[in-house]
Amino acid sequence: MKRISIIIAVLSLAFLPQTYFAQSKKQQKLVIAELQQKIDSLQRSYDSLYAEHQDLLEPVSSGEGDIMESEFLTIDYNSDNIDSLLNLYYIQRQMDPNEVDFAAMDRDSLTSDIPDEVYIQRLKAMNSFIPMDFNRYVKNYLIRYTTLKSLPRIIALSKFYFPSIEQTFDEFGLPKELKALAVIESAFNPRAVSRANAKGMWQFMYTIAKYYGLEMDSYVDERYDPAASCRAAAQYLKDAYQIFGDWPLAIASYNCGAGNVSKAIRRSGGKTTFWEIYDYLPRETRGYVPAFIAALYAMQYYPEHGVVPAQLALPAHVDTFHINRNLHFNQISETLGIPIDQIRDLNPMYLHDIIPGNTHEYILNLPNTYSNQFIDREDEIYAYKDTVFFNPINVKKIEKGVSDEGQRVIHKVRSGETLGSIARRYHVTVNQIKSWNNLRTTNIRVGQRLVIQGKGGANTSKASSAASSSTHTPQAKTSASGYSTYTVRKGDTLYEIARKTGTTVNELYELNSLNKYSKIYPGMVIRIKQAK
Repeated sequence: MKRISIIIAVLSLAFLPQTYFAQSKKQQKLVIAELQQKIDSLQRSYDSLYAEHQDLLEPVSSGEGDIMESEFLTIDYNSDNIDSLLNLYYIQRQMDPNEVDFAAMDRDSLTSDIPDEVYIQRLKAMNSFIPMDFNRYVKNYLIRYTTLKSLPRIIALSKFYFPSIEQTFDEFGLPKELKALAVIESAFNPRAVSRANAKGMWQFMYTIAKYYGLEMDSYVDERYDPAASCRAAAQYLKDAYQIFGDWPLAIASYNCGAGNVSKAIRRSGGKTTFWEIYDYLPRETRGYVPAFIAALYAMQYYPEHGVVPAQLALPAHVDTFHINRNLHFNQISETLGIPIDQIRDLNPMYLHDIIPGNTHEYILNLPNTYSNQFIDREDEIYAYKDTVFFNPINVKKIEKGVSDEGQRVIHKVRSGETLGSIARRYHVTVNQIKSWNNLRTTNIRVGQRLVIQGKGGANTSKASSAASSSTHTPQAKTSASGYSTYTVRKGDTLYEIARKTGTTVNELYELNSLNKYSKIYPGMVIRIKQAK
C-alpha cells in the first residue's frame, strides 16, 4: 500500500494524450496542470482509504530508514517543466529528519573500508573555517551520513535550498559551512515537526522562535518559512558565537541551548572546547557537532561514496510578490491553473492556504513562469470566489481552532500519578496526552516530563490569575540568595521577561537550567539575577 502513491504518479505518465509532445509549451503546461489535479485527487482518495483501513494493512517494518526505500525520485523530467508530477510535498513527506539517532550513535562503533587517513585528508582538504576534527565519534557519523538511504534526496534538495541559505549567512557574516545544520535538523523539510514540537527546517521551539521575531498565529507560522526561519537561525548562531567565541560550542548550543553549554563548561572545570566538555554535555548534544562535520563532509564527498543525487523537478526561478489583501491559494490555483500543492511548496508558512494580507503585508512566492499572469490578472484573482473562501464563519473557525502554543504546560510525573489522573487534572483526555507526547502505551515513569497542550487546566489557573493581576510591573520578589523570582504570566516569553527585569535571555537560561527548547507557562516561578 505504501507504494500506491508512487505507482499513481508513475502510471499517470501513460495518461498523457498522444498529441502531447506535438503541442506548444503553453498547451503542455495546461495538460500537466490538469493531470496534476487528477493525481492530487487520487492521492487524497488513497490517503483517506489508507487512514480508514490502516489496521487491516501489513505493518510497516520498524527497520531503520524503511520509509526511504522507494526509488521513484530517479524519474527524469524535462528541466524546463516546473509543473512537476512529483513536487516538493510528495518528496518531503518521505523524508525522515530523525533517521540518525544521536543518543544511540554515542554507543556505536561503525566500520568502513575507507582508511582513516583518507577521511583525515578529505576533511583537511575542505579548508573549512570551522574545525573539521576527526576521531572515533566523528568517524561513526561519517560512515552513517554517507550511507543514509535519504542522502540522494537530501543532496538534490540542497541544490535548491543551499544558495538562499548561503546568501543569508553571508548577510550575517557567518561561515557558509553552517548551512549543514539544515541537513541534521530537518533534512531540508520545511514542514518537519519533532517529538518536542520544534518546527520547520531550522527546528524552532515556540519560545525561542518568539524571541527571534518569528510570527506565529492562527494563519501564519514563520517557523515553516525557510527564509524567515533561516534568518532567525543565523541570528541565533551569531549570538551564540558572541557568547562562546567558538563555533563548535555555538553549534552545540543550537541543539541544547547556551545555558546547558555554559553548565557543561563549569562542570568541566572551565574547559573551553567542545571535545573538552564532551562528557558533560547532554547525550544527544554530544553527537551534534560530529553530525555537523559528517553532514558537511557528505555534501561534498558523496560522489566518492558512490551516491547519485535524485533527479527532482523543482522551480528553477521563483518570484516574490508583496500581498496587502487577503488571498486564498485556491484563488490563485483555480484562476491561473497552478497546482495548489506547488503554491504550498513555495509558501509553507501559511497554515490554512490563506495569506491574511488585510492585517499587514506578507510575501507570496510563485514560479516565475506565472509572474506575468499573476500581475495581469491580479484583480480577477482577488475577486474570484472571495465570499466563499473568506466566509466569516470559516474565518472564525480558523481563528478559534488554533491553540496558543505559549500556554502549553510541561508536567513532571510524580509518584502515584497515572495518565488518567493527569488528564483529569488538566481537563484533557488520555488520548490527547498520548498524541502530544508520542506515547504508544499508557505507561509513564516518575520524573517523566509530559507536554500538556492548551491553557494548563485548573491547577495553573490560580497562579495565572495572580500573575495577571499586575499588568504594568513585573512580579519579581526579592530573595536573600542573590536572585529575585518572577511568576510567569499569561502571554509572557523569556524575551519579554528579560526585557522587563533588566536581564538577558542567556542569563535566564543559565540561572534556571533552561534552553531554547524549554517551555514556560503561567504560574511558573523563575529566577532573575539581581542587579549589582
